[in-house]
Amino acid sequence: MKRPLIVGVMGGGHADEEHLQSAYRLGALIAGQGWILLNGGRNVGIMSASACGAAEHGGLTVGILPDDNPAQAGEYIRIPICTGMGSARNVINVLSSDIVVACQGGAGTVSEIALALKHGKPIITMGFDARAIADLSHSRGLLAAARTPEEVIAMIKDRIANLTASLPSEDHRES
Repeated sequence: MKRPLIVGVMGGGHADEEHLQSAYRLGALIAGQGWILLNGGRNVGIMSASACGAAEHGGLTVGILPDDNPAQAGEYIRIPICTGMGSARNVINVLSSDIVVACQGGAGTVSEIALALKHGKPIITMGFDARAIADLSHSRGLLAAARTPEEVIAMIKDRIANLTASLPSEDHRES
């Protein structure tokens, strides 16, 4: 059985209303695709808005918490993962995601973008200019920029189609 795509939505605890609305819409669209939304799990900013959008539209949400207390999870997180690792949890956020979407954020979001690039994870930015990081990292085409949640979803679908097309068929895979 094939598991659903895990979309990591990274972004700050503080965001303006426009970015919060975009994060909510992105969460709703992720849920509509049957994908899993993974984020930092807290009840603030982009994390809360994206989880709310996904949960209110029937999606599964996973929160990678910095603390060791599941009560710290936002109200829209269905599966809280307690790490007790503080910001070091960003590695788990990235490595557990099939694709990373970086929204408005600060140093934590920048670290997640850098980790995704380091580990070869595709990244789509929305409302976040990460070109300087991409230039420094020789990103090998891993970084793309979208203006709207709908563009993010289209880009994810395109990346999935390209990945699927490049895989050998079932009959030709080695056992």
